[in-house]
Amino acid sequence: MDFDPTLIVGQIAALQTLLYIDLGVWMLVLNGLAGRSVTTIGLELFFSYRSIRLSYTGGWISFAAFFLNALAGGCFLCIIVERAKKCLDFASTAHFVHLCCCTMYDGLPSSWEWWAVNFMSLIVMSLLGEYLCMRREMRDIPLFSGYQKQSSSV
Repeated sequence: MDFDPTLIVGQIAALQTLLYIDLGVWMLVLNGLAGRSVTTIGLELFFSYRSIRLSYTGGWISFAAFFLNALAGGCFLCIIVERAKKCLDFASTAHFVHLCCCTMYDGLPSSWEWWAVNFMSLIVMSLLGEYLCMRREMRDIPLFSGYQKQSSSV
């Protein structure tokens, strides 16, 4: 397997895009279930460290959305990356890109809640991605599948 930077950049872009789309869906669903107006959902929920405060309901909604997004991110890693040994690298890259976006939007995050939520998200996403990829990699490779079908019908 050769080093292919185009493939790697494409995988990073695909993973980041899926993560932000999924986070947006979770934000819409959870805020809708909580009775909050969906018109208040904006970039600050994605990129402002102030949106993740566990002292009010909106912060808990963001916390839940990031956790559910981490679970989906593990599935995305299995689909996009397909290798268990690369899951931590891609999950770390996705969270580093998110840190850069948050820093550009609202400055370097200074709340412990933001760091805790993103660290937890990184751990959950990488471990679930590795687990799912390992399960896929450990599947039996069917040999002589055509031969077994013919012999079982006799």
